[in-house]
Amino acid sequence: MELDSRFANIARAACAAALALVFAHSGSVWAGAAPDEWRVEWPRTDFTRAGVPFDEIMSGGPPKDGIPSIDRPKFVPLAEARDVRDTEPVIGIVLKGEARAYPISILIWHEIVNDTVGGVPVAITYCPLCNSAVVFDRRLGGRTLEFGTTGKLRHSDLVMYDRQTETWWQQFLGEAIVGALTGETLRMVPSRLESFAEFRQRAPAGRVLVPNNPGMRRYGMNPYAGYDSSDTPFLYRGPLPEGIGALERVVVVGREAWPLTRVRAKGVIARDDLRLTWRPGQVSALDARRVAEGREVGGVVVERRRADGGWEDTVHDVAFAFAFRAFHPAGTIHLD
Repeated sequence: MELDSRFANIARAACAAALALVFAHSGSVWAGAAPDEWRVEWPRTDFTRAGVPFDEIMSGGPPKDGIPSIDRPKFVPLAEARDVRDTEPVIGIVLKGEARAYPISILIWHEIVNDTVGGVPVAITYCPLCNSAVVFDRRLGGRTLEFGTTGKLRHSDLVMYDRQTETWWQQFLGEAIVGALTGETLRMVPSRLESFAEFRQRAPAGRVLVPNNPGMRRYGMNPYAGYDSSDTPFLYRGPLPEGIGALERVVVVGREAWPLTRVRAKGVIARDDLRLTWRPGQVSALDARRVAEGREVGGVVVERRRADGGWEDTVHDVAFAFAFRAFHPAGTIHLD
């Protein structure tokens, strides 16, 4: 299946038929032995080491690197970013004095950017099917890893791989699940999923990612139009959360989560050393056909109190509720 075919299927009401075909095929995948086609495509991956059942992993459609990572990112000053509107979501990161913004309108087509910010090698990752935006430190065990896409999904979430050992990694958690590095975990780096206007306000000297080849993809378009208004996740067969819509956004901090709508209603949610603050002015990247025309969903700033009494950004994610439940089955979603 070609990349655009996968995107088209998501938008079609007839995707149930595609799901049935996937599930039928996945019946031949059983825990204890990797499918033969995996071994052919991935001869360097050590399938004798796995931290999850193989039958939880399925094809998302594209082959290995069919969704190409960005490995030589190009940036321009904020004033030159004429194709990014103020309300569009970006992954914003400020690290050791260097600030960069990665528009979701670009990441939705690439899912991974291998970059170095403030001298730190990082992987900027975004899984559209889970709305999960996480930044990882690419350093592990004395070496720097570079990441690509496997074309596989687990619980509807992106499965990445590193090009050094071809170990498979779960994007939502940053955990190695198949291969030589199974059991290892990448360090998450604090970042924000914020509007471009918010990023520009807090980091006016920052730079923003632009396409290396503007004609490579339909940048600015959303191939998952209407996805976050649907009732069920795509290519997901696990249990759904109770008391909240499967595709409702939740603010994930460790094994706890708060509905974004609750943060919006409260304005600020504070508990012990943790503070969640609502921010208006950010649209959904997964709503309208053009990212910039999506409905407003807003954003959040998540901070922890330092020993000196000040506040600093802390690691979090703004993901769909079903993904939180899938990866943190014993976790808590604070509905009240």
